[in-house]
Amino acid sequence: MSREFTGLKGNVTEMEKCLSVCTDDIVLFQAKVETMSKELIKLENKCEDLESGSRRNNLRIVGVPEENILSPTDVSALLMEAFELEKEPLVDRTHRTVAPKPNPNERPRAIVARMHNYAVCAKILQKARKLQQIKMRNMTMSVFPDHNAKTALARAAFNEVRRLLWGIQGVRFGIIHLAKLRITYEGVQHDFVSPEKAKAYVVYLFLCLI
Repeated sequence: MSREFTGLKGNVTEMEKCLSVCTDDIVLFQAKVETMSKELIKLENKCEDLESGSRRNNLRIVGVPEENILSPTDVSALLMEAFELEKEPLVDRTHRTVAPKPNPNERPRAIVARMHNYAVCAKILQKARKLQQIKMRNMTMSVFPDHNAKTALARAAFNEVRRLLWGIQGVRFGIIHLAKLRITYEGVQHDFVSPEKAKAYVVYLFLCLI
């Protein structure tokens, strides 16, 4: 029994040493994972910013039937007619969004148009926000910025708050780069990245104005 106890004691001692080494390794790995997670977030944000920058001159045109095969020249003429521009804007290239071709009774895929000049692109988007929908050539067309999926979802999260703001007089609001809601009331600006916090502020503002 004494020999067995001595052997077990030696085994326990070895196990303690192994566990101590494993614990040190786990602590080291946790620190590395935390560092790598922070770096990953930085890289994701940088990639998102680069992708958003590459889409800066893009327009997303919704509502154009699939049978209309539009070249850059056709899209240029379409935009000139829709927004009553003085001259046809220069369009570098156009393509339909990457998705299976819909059936005749389904919603057509959007057209992504790469504009040559950002100032012209911004001007068209400004007019598009005012007009909302444009009825022409037996179709109802809308034009939006071409955001990536993550940014589009983040901006869409503010839709409910924006609907609430439409009913408040004297309040200016809008989505600014990339997905931040800016609310201006009595000359004071408030920026929100959280839809929940923005909604709480709007409810408070609405109660104060009653």
